[in-house]
Amino acid sequence: MATITQPISDRSAQRHPEAHEPDVDETTLSALRLWVIMNRAQSAVTAHAAAHVARHGLTLAEFGILEALYHRGPMLLGEVQKRILVSSGGITFLVDRLTAKGLVERRTCDSDRRARYAALTERGQQLVVEMFPTHAQELARVMSGIPIEDQKAATEILKAMGRAAAQMASPEDDR
Repeated sequence: MATITQPISDRSAQRHPEAHEPDVDETTLSALRLWVIMNRAQSAVTAHAAAHVARHGLTLAEFGILEALYHRGPMLLGEVQKRILVSSGGITFLVDRLTAKGLVERRTCDSDRRARYAALTERGQQLVVEMFPTHAQELARVMSGIPIEDQKAATEILKAMGRAAAQMASPEDDR
């Protein structure tokens, strides 16, 4: 993911003489601005969420696994991987770390001996019960500058954006 450090086409800012305005149409410029703003917003909110879980000795990805297992119950590692958006090697690494911390255990799958479930240990469940309410409150606090109606509208817009992007062929598919 490319990081853009300056706003695209922010006409109110003093532009450096060597800076170049993007030579794109209005639709493309709007998409570029949305991309930058979306990433900055996500980064700012993520910083608060990461700081909260770090106080409990976890990363956001580790907490994501614990939260998914708490709310969904034991899941195949592949299901957990898709839910928290990490690679297959990443999920193995993260579950190994959570297992070493005594928060998650692996269970065998009766129908497929190659498959493994991840499940919360009692200690893992206690930690999520302790953490989740304050984590949710922290996220609500961070987003409190936006009225709830706008939060709901943004949720629907971002869902539609994600669905549309997922249905499109990627540039690699054209090669």
